[in-house]
Order: sequence, then C-alpha cells, then structure tokens
Amino acid sequence: MTTLEEADSAGTPGPLLGAGRTADVYALPGGRVLRRYRDGSDATGELAVMARLFEQGYAVPRVWPGPTRQDLVMERISGATLAEAVAAGTVSADAAGDVLATLLRSLHALPAHRSTDPADRVLHLDFHPLNVMLTPDGPVVIDWANTMEGPPALDRAMSALILAQAAVSMPEFATLARAVLQPFLDRLGPLDPTALARARALRAADPTLSAAEVAALDEALALLGPLGRPA
Repeated sequence: MTTLEEADSAGTPGPLLGAGRTADVYALPGGRVLRRYRDGSDATGELAVMARLFEQGYAVPRVWPGPTRQDLVMERISGATLAEAVAAGTVSADAAGDVLATLLRSLHALPAHRSTDPADRVLHLDFHPLNVMLTPDGPVVIDWANTMEGPPALDRAMSALILAQAAVSMPEFATLARAVLQPFLDRLGPLDPTALARARALRAADPTLSAAEVAALDEALALLGPLGRPA
C-alpha cells in the first residue's frame, strides 16, 4: 500500500467533484481523488477494508491513506452509476437487479477480515444502484462508509430495504427503485425476517437519514412483504 507520505505528495486537493451526505470529493493529480469527511469521521477502518478487498480481487477502487485520518485517497473512477444507466435506458432494470445480486454474492464469497465466526463476511450495508459505478472494466462498488462484518443475510436485507425505502419515500428514485427491486429479490431469494428487523433498526439509527426517511421504513417493510418479496 502507498504510504501516507506518498499520498500527501499527490498534491493539494483540486476542484470539488461532488458532495454526499457526509463527505466531499476533490480532484487530485495523477488520476486520483480525495474524499474527506466533513464531520471529521475516521476513514482508516474503511481504508483497511477497501485495501484488503482490492487485494482479494473484489471490484472496489484502489485506495491510499490521505493527509489526515478523515481522508481517503482513491483512484478516480469514470462511468455512470448503475442508477443513472437504468434511468437513461442503457441498462434494463432486470439487468441491474442481476448486477446488484452478483456483486453481493461475490462480496459474501470472501472471508471476513477480523471476525472469528466462519459464517461472517464483510458487509457493505449501503449497497444500492447509486453506489455501483459502471466503468469500462466492469462495475465497481463505492462508498464503504457503513462497512462492518457480520452475516450476509443482513447485507441482503439492508439492500432490499434501501430500495424499498426509495420506492415509497423518494419520488425522484421511486420508479427506478421499484423496477430494480423485483429482479434483485428474484435473484437473491427470500430475505430473513430477523435480518430485516435488524436492518430496519440500523437504518433508523443512521444519523444521515431525515425524519421523513425514517418514518418511511415501516412502509418499506410492508412493500417487501413478510419474506422479503414485494407484496
């Protein structure tokens, strides 16, 4: 892995490329970007997970340490998000569901990095079409801020819940989310009710969600149905 000094030598952050709920992304020289948490959150755990996944051949950007603990230096990824591709009609909802399910299965086929439970895996826990980028070399999974280790059923449940929540509470994404949700679940199979309940609790405790988004969680669960298939 590149050292902290080598990452610093990439230069002072350039233009702001984008801003998410918790972090900003700046251009760097050499085909890299700097992602910086606005609230000072520590990015070192996320860095370690992404670096290990990259070494294992999973589809994540290459990463380096940033100048401070709240920074993450990544290779600059070009391409549309999976959500943008579906909205543009260049990828069908059915194909998008297949891409999401395939990427999750590939992630959960890899061993956990720290857990001593042989059933645990690395979980993304914010896995949806906006966090998959379609590059010339294939899809790449971004935004690992929520990553932890645990049962794969929790990751599957969280992804389904996020899509269902978008379907019932986000007008700008509702049609897309509903279209992708069914093929995604068709490929995953029924969701575990216990995992769904835990996913709802984690989602409700997410400080980046608005009160309206939290209030929509029960409607999202109702959409999914008792076994994780749309009602």
